[in-house]
Amino acid sequence: MNSSHLPKTLRLLLGDQLNEQHSWFQIQEDNVTYVLMEVRTETDYVKHHIQKICALFLSMRSFAERMKKAGNNVHYIRLSDPKNKGGFEANLLAMIDEEGFQRFEYQLPDEYRLDKALKTFCKQLNIAFKAVDSEHFFTKRSDLPDFFHGKKNYLMEFFYRDLRKRFNILMDGQQPFGGQWNFDQENRKKLPASDIPPEPLTFHNDANTVFAEIQQAGVAYIGQIDPLELEWPIDREQSLQLLQFFIDHLLEKFGTYEDAMSMKSWSVYHSRLSFALNCKMLSPAEVIDAAVTAFNQKPESISINQVEGFVRQILGWREFMRGVYWSKMPEFAQLNFFQHDRSLPGWFWNGKTNMNCLKHSINQSLSKAYAHHIQRLMVIGNFCLLAGIHPDNVDQWYLGIYIDAFEWVEITNTRGMSQFADGGIVGSKPYVSSAAYIHKMSDYCGTCHYKKDLKTGENSCPFNSFYWHFHHEHRSLLEKNPRIGMVYKTWDKMAEEKRMDMLQQAKHYLKNLEQL
Repeated sequence: MNSSHLPKTLRLLLGDQLNEQHSWFQIQEDNVTYVLMEVRTETDYVKHHIQKICALFLSMRSFAERMKKAGNNVHYIRLSDPKNKGGFEANLLAMIDEEGFQRFEYQLPDEYRLDKALKTFCKQLNIAFKAVDSEHFFTKRSDLPDFFHGKKNYLMEFFYRDLRKRFNILMDGQQPFGGQWNFDQENRKKLPASDIPPEPLTFHNDANTVFAEIQQAGVAYIGQIDPLELEWPIDREQSLQLLQFFIDHLLEKFGTYEDAMSMKSWSVYHSRLSFALNCKMLSPAEVIDAAVTAFNQKPESISINQVEGFVRQILGWREFMRGVYWSKMPEFAQLNFFQHDRSLPGWFWNGKTNMNCLKHSINQSLSKAYAHHIQRLMVIGNFCLLAGIHPDNVDQWYLGIYIDAFEWVEITNTRGMSQFADGGIVGSKPYVSSAAYIHKMSDYCGTCHYKKDLKTGENSCPFNSFYWHFHHEHRSLLEKNPRIGMVYKTWDKMAEEKRMDMLQQAKHYLKNLEQL
């Protein structure tokens, strides 16, 4: 180790700050100690998927060991440690007092509640303190509100184009490579019956010990992990393997089928890199660079719509979601534009519903801690919005069940884009559909108890009557939206009896959500 120029310093690392490339680690200093901790305040603020808790703890433990081997002083507090006081502040105060630290430093958290808690904690300290950037994202917290200053709504497309120019990604001089900014129109294909996506790359990380410790501590959780092997990457090496697998086997069809849903493949052509990215084991810059490099090297097999769709998800949507979060929190977490107030049906925790699209997507979420964006948006989220579920309930379920869900990216997607509870800050219209869209993009409807073509009657698909009931109920809020005008024109042209039958059908289903 090098002799330190710092006073005796304690540096906190959160479970989603596992960035080996951070400037902190470029110089090993004798007087610096890093601390990572497994605390009940983080396991208990929402009921998490067991795989999410296991993955975070295993990743943190692996990171700590790697940092120790690299020559850093690392203190790791396990959930089972008898000296663990259960929260960041109490553990930090004990360490500072017992070991005589003269300075405290931390990386800026990505979640508002932790940002607030650490600021409050620092004000109580009688030693020096400092917060530094996590050095992960392309943008700063203030970039998006600065870019849209004075505008009521934020349009991701404009922000995305600016970032493309600023970081020179897929650019031909000042013009977008391929002649257009967005190839979304080419990325809405249903997966053909003949197309069998490659079996996803998974890992065999032993979760027996960490699972036993979680159970012994009495942490409540949802979902399952069986066998006790974690399929997700828990270190940078595995994350890089997953990235390379995506580049070699999935990128060439990613864009075309990124909205497709299929019972024969739980991840289709998706990268499943979001957990590794959100824990910072990978950087968005290196992930984008790998995809663009592959495109440049193999233009005959990787078309522009594949790579642009991928870049847009990370450079565009991911940075945009974070920007909205820091621009609108904490008020964003209270928004409920439609004043929805129903509770989630009980089958959201066991997948026991007769609606095949929901049964498949929820069971996959419970078994894999994962569903891709269209399953989350246009099946599960679509149902919640049409059924009038309270956004708080939807937020908590999404935040808990998905392995990649951290509030900065979850709540803006869920309360914003999915539930339109923000009244249009994130999306320009509610993302709702009848059974027609689900059938168009999946193979779910063919084996369903309900009939996709029936709008009323015993076996009619609930999405059909829900769709019209939703627009009828919220007409005063939606009919002036220029993107929804045709919906109301179609509704008004329907025979009065047909409209009444559909509204009655929807009301019947809404009264019996538990039995659907």
